[in-house]
Amino acid sequence: MQFQPYLTFDGSCAEAMKFYERVIGGNVNMMMRFGDAPKPCGEMPPGSEDRIMHACLNFQDSLLMASDSMPGQPYEGIKNVGIALTYPTPDEAKPVFNALSEGGQVTMPMSETFWAESFGMVTDRFGTTWLISGGPKAM
Repeated sequence: MQFQPYLTFDGSCAEAMKFYERVIGGNVNMMMRFGDAPKPCGEMPPGSEDRIMHACLNFQDSLLMASDSMPGQPYEGIKNVGIALTYPTPDEAKPVFNALSEGGQVTMPMSETFWAESFGMVTDRFGTTWLISGGPKAM
């Protein structure tokens, strides 16, 4: 079994996934727009052709998948979920945390905790919450 987060955006999926590719690493190996979907895929509202139907970022042994919300559907944002990233050292975690913080909101600055040498939480400019750990401690 595999477990992969799937995020939904409201028109910013392509930008977000390119940003995550740059910050986290890996590569976006799939980005299909609604307008590129095989026919018949149902009627899509005019102007929805450039919205992302499915995107996939492959990094290390993990996948982060995402799409834009369905055209014409209400979008309530990404709520009550966060993506945890654990790095071997605080020095590897800090630049990722800092990059995700640009234009976002830090909810917990990077600091030592009982489970990690460094841990912080941030909601990035796309609305995704990240929990970043560096240097896990033995429990």
